[in-house]
Amino acid sequence: MSQLRVPPPAPHAPPLRALLSRYAAGSAVTCEPVEEGLLNRGYRLRTTRGRYFLKHHFDPETADPAAIGRQHRATLRLAGLGVPVAPPLPARDGRTVVLVGGHAFALHPWIDGRHRHGGQLTPEQCGRLGALLGAVHAGLERVMPAHGRTAAGPAPAADPADTFDLIDALARHRLLERRTLLERHAHRRPPRGGAVGWVHGDFHPFNLLYRGDAPAAIVDWDRLGVQPRAEEAVRAAAIFFVRPGGTLDLPRVRAYARAYRGAAAATPSDLAAAVHRVWWERLNDFWILRWHYERADTRADDQFPATAALAVWRTREYDAVCDAFVA
Repeated sequence: MSQLRVPPPAPHAPPLRALLSRYAAGSAVTCEPVEEGLLNRGYRLRTTRGRYFLKHHFDPETADPAAIGRQHRATLRLAGLGVPVAPPLPARDGRTVVLVGGHAFALHPWIDGRHRHGGQLTPEQCGRLGALLGAVHAGLERVMPAHGRTAAGPAPAADPADTFDLIDALARHRLLERRTLLERHAHRRPPRGGAVGWVHGDFHPFNLLYRGDAPAAIVDWDRLGVQPRAEEAVRAAAIFFVRPGGTLDLPRVRAYARAYRGAAAATPSDLAAAVHRVWWERLNDFWILRWHYERADTRADDQFPATAALAVWRTREYDAVCDAFVA
């Protein structure tokens, strides 16, 4: 009797039989959910022919098959440039997006590796991280269509009047100090962002796998799009290098930013403007509370204390933060 084992159906279990019939990937042996990730669902899949990562593109904002196909083409082209990515595998019909029951799925090779937070990186590795994101931005500029024909440019900066309304609509807990900061700094609302280009869109520790000390693969390209490039570099640093108490590890930021500027041909003024816009963006942003109160989704709740503290700290240490990105 066969010893192959497929776990019993679980909530949101993928339709393995229907999916694997579309690929030359063998039959399922095990399929386990991958816990990381907030927007979509992932599974560690072992079949009679190997190990794979099965992605269910579930979030309505990123589940359009045409957009997923564009992401897949981008990663395939980046792989050709030597950027560490995990391109999708083609189904029997050559397509990389498979629709089953109205849901979009993609199969990727399984990449052995682990996620590393910025505090686990040496200064040299911080530099390699910045250079890696710079290589992504430079590579996307080569392999994607001219962005001037695909986007209207960056959105206007957040309007503090809208943020005041949001604060009133959500819980006041821990928000009064943010209101005070906004009232004090409302005159510093930045203009529209700088030069735009193709970006990964969600560059953070859970979307980068390390094998040993070296990056093995950049994953999860759901947010691929045209945005101000330097702002992605600043946002990523604020995630990689935030400390539990809500401060940034500025020496690591400095090494990362210096390498990013070299790899992406970004100027200090580009980074300075991006620091200002991302500071303003975070001062006006309450996405974690929106998820908690408006969507009854608590998965990001544990990030709120550090996120809230970081907005206050970045305001107080604005000059030091800016210097770390431009020096």
